[in-house]
Amino acid sequence: MKRFFLFLCAALFLGACTAGTLEGERPAPPASGLEHGMIVLGEQLEDPYSVENVSKALQSLYPSRAERVIPEATDLYVRFLPSGREQMDRLQALGLTLLDHPMDYRILREGDYYQDPSVPEGSITWQYSVVSKEFSFPEDIRCEVLDECYLAEHDPASKADGIDWAAVEREAYRLTGNAAMLRAGTKDGESTPVYAEGDVLLIDHNLGEKPVGVRGVLVCCNSFVKIAKGYTDVAGHYRLNRAFATEMRYRIVFKNEKGFATGFNLILLPASVSTLGTAGPEGVSVTIDEKSERSLFCRSVINNACCDYFDSCKGDGGEEISTPPDNLRIWCFQSLNVSGAVMMQHGCMIDQTLIGEWLGKFTSLVKMFLPDLVIGLKDCNSCKGIYSLVLHECAHASHYSKVGNDFWDPLAEFMVKSFIASGSMSYGSAQDEGSGPVAVAEMWAYSVQSALMERRYADGMSYGYNEWFHPQILSWLDERGITRFKVFKALDAEVTDRETLRQRLIYYYPEYKSMINQAFSRYE
Repeated sequence: MKRFFLFLCAALFLGACTAGTLEGERPAPPASGLEHGMIVLGEQLEDPYSVENVSKALQSLYPSRAERVIPEATDLYVRFLPSGREQMDRLQALGLTLLDHPMDYRILREGDYYQDPSVPEGSITWQYSVVSKEFSFPEDIRCEVLDECYLAEHDPASKADGIDWAAVEREAYRLTGNAAMLRAGTKDGESTPVYAEGDVLLIDHNLGEKPVGVRGVLVCCNSFVKIAKGYTDVAGHYRLNRAFATEMRYRIVFKNEKGFATGFNLILLPASVSTLGTAGPEGVSVTIDEKSERSLFCRSVINNACCDYFDSCKGDGGEEISTPPDNLRIWCFQSLNVSGAVMMQHGCMIDQTLIGEWLGKFTSLVKMFLPDLVIGLKDCNSCKGIYSLVLHECAHASHYSKVGNDFWDPLAEFMVKSFIASGSMSYGSAQDEGSGPVAVAEMWAYSVQSALMERRYADGMSYGYNEWFHPQILSWLDERGITRFKVFKALDAEVTDRETLRQRLIYYYPEYKSMINQAFSRYE
């Protein structure tokens, strides 16, 4: 966790100077022909799902019924312009599917994000969505209704009116000049709507060549204003919640079911998006490894490492470690070689004067973006390297869940003051005032990192053993029955140095007193 405010400053500085610093500045060929970066829009297309175009299609196929069956808007195609993080968070909390680019434009070049040229850089761009006609719009968030739409599956009357709405949908595509998007059918030449499904897989070459699922991520697709989505299961398999008969644009949204989100794609979004391009309604599958597009690879590994960490918080005997807090926000920085659990979105803060002295003009950006975990990926080219970083920072986040900001704030302040005073890249020393919480937090995180890495890779690696606070104390105790679950029970907010930790462990586990004293005395 050391130096995290310095690294945050450096990353923001680089991000202000270089287009891809946060998550993709390393030049790499697209994986499987996929492109990443900013979406390039072409001309606006006519939406086949507008009430007007659906009515024309109905008239074309059912002229005798058109006067009796009149489509009325079921949904509204809208766009929001949040003024800042708080308004963006509120839109997310409403459960809306938000896209940062319009849904009714031709895509000349695929990408992972879009910034409207009319919106200043550094501000949240327009967010496009489809909402029910009964949607209650937040009064203080700027919004525009772009079109009234008819989606037959949202109209209860369509189930018993004798209309083949799939045929009407196809006709609407033809009448609006979008027939090329329809997929060829079988017997009668017409395409039948199907539910897309596929697999998102990851290969960790450190463990062999067998792929595993990228689990719990959202696969989101759309054809104009018709949107479908589905989460991947533990095997990486997804099935969308709506049937299509047209080509669709597929995206992976790294907002996990477990409640954490990875990255924000150079703009103010809580989760990164990796495009999978345009494909048919049957579904698309992708297998990812370190040779894949860099951002997609890193996000996938971070996602799975977090999932595995969350799972590790439950022991076989019913013991538990607090999971990281809900709505955990993770940033990925390709140009940094360090990581940190800054927990800023959840309220961790230090003296504003120190922030200003350290971050200068970037202080306002920190207030706006507010990450929780910062993962520095500069020297990480394998699943194993990224996995190790994520385990360490997740262990910190669990500790934070238990002790809160009153513990975390002075810990962060110690790190900042230490650097300002000495320019040191170290954890300081045991003699430094305020070093006690550092010792406790890092002993815990390094010992968990070592234990979980050994369980996954059996590599015999020891993490942080050369640091002055000696995390091997807890590793040594773990091997002798005082497991990480037992240690976590003792990590309350009053445990602010090694000696207090020793005493608290003896209090909870007096039968191990001799062994606890022996472990700590070995590394006085």
